[in-house]
Amino acid sequence: MFNADVFRAYLERFSAGDIDGAADLLADEFTFHGPILQANGKTEFLAGSATAAAIARGCEIHRQWVDGDAVCSIYDFKIETPVGTGSIPMAEWSIIRGGKLVSSRLIFDSAAMAALMPAA
Repeated sequence: MFNADVFRAYLERFSAGDIDGAADLLADEFTFHGPILQANGKTEFLAGSATAAAIARGCEIHRQWVDGDAVCSIYDFKIETPVGTGSIPMAEWSIIRGGKLVSSRLIFDSAAMAALMPAA
């Protein structure tokens, strides 16, 4: 499987609710940096991303670029909350080695996601 395919499989599994399947594609030392979550290790990431996984309703990848171990993906992350449904444009830069994601940096407009979240 090519690195772009590894990321695509991970994202499709995660956004479809197959967390175990997505976790299979993460290295134990996986690190994640995003506007809402920073995690060091697969276990910490999976615990911290549980809310996102619960509201995920799919994804649509628009473009991917590959440079060796690095994959940059532009996609829409589809969510459904009690407030409504929407699609959040995202860009994610991932490093993949040995068929597993070892790091990801996610960029998106957190205000767009906050608009679809219930008031606290």
